[in-house]
Amino acid sequence: MALAASLLVLGMFYFYFDNSLDARDNPNRQLQVAPGSELVLKRSRDGHYLFPGTINGQPVNFLLDTGATLVSVPAHLARELGLEAGPPMQAVTANGTVTTRATRVDALAFGPFEVRNVPASLNPGMAGDQVLLGMSVLKHLEFTQRGDTLVLRPLGG
Repeated sequence: MALAASLLVLGMFYFYFDNSLDARDNPNRQLQVAPGSELVLKRSRDGHYLFPGTINGQPVNFLLDTGATLVSVPAHLARELGLEAGPPMQAVTANGTVTTRATRVDALAFGPFEVRNVPASLNPGMAGDQVLLGMSVLKHLEFTQRGDTLVLRPLGG
C-alpha cells in the first residue's frame, strides 16, 4: 500500500515537472490567435522562438531562423509532409556545407499566417523534428523583438 502511494506521488511529481519543463522549453506550444492578427511569441529557455504550425496540413514544430535562406525540413519528414525531393543543392549551415534537396511546400501555416508555394529544402543532416522557418517565409512578415518577446505581423499591417 505504501509502495503504491509512493509511486502515485512520484508519478504526480513527474507529470508536474515534465509540464513545467516543457512550458519553459517551448512556451508557445499552444498558440491561440485570431485570424488576421499579429502573433506574439515568447523566447524559450535556450533563446529560440519555437511554435507549432502545419506544412501541407500536417502538424510540425517550427524554429524561427532568420539566418536560414529557405524553410529547412528534416529529410526524414518529407513523405509524412507530402514533400517531393527535387534536385540536389548545397547549403552552408552552422555545421558546415551539406547537400540538400530542393522542394516546395504547397501550404505552410502558423498562428494567423498562411503562405503558399514556399521554396524549401530537405536536409538529411537534421535528425530532429523541428522545421527551420527561414527567410523564404519570414520575408512576408514584419517582426519586432523586445526582450524575450517577438511580435510577427503581416507586412504593411
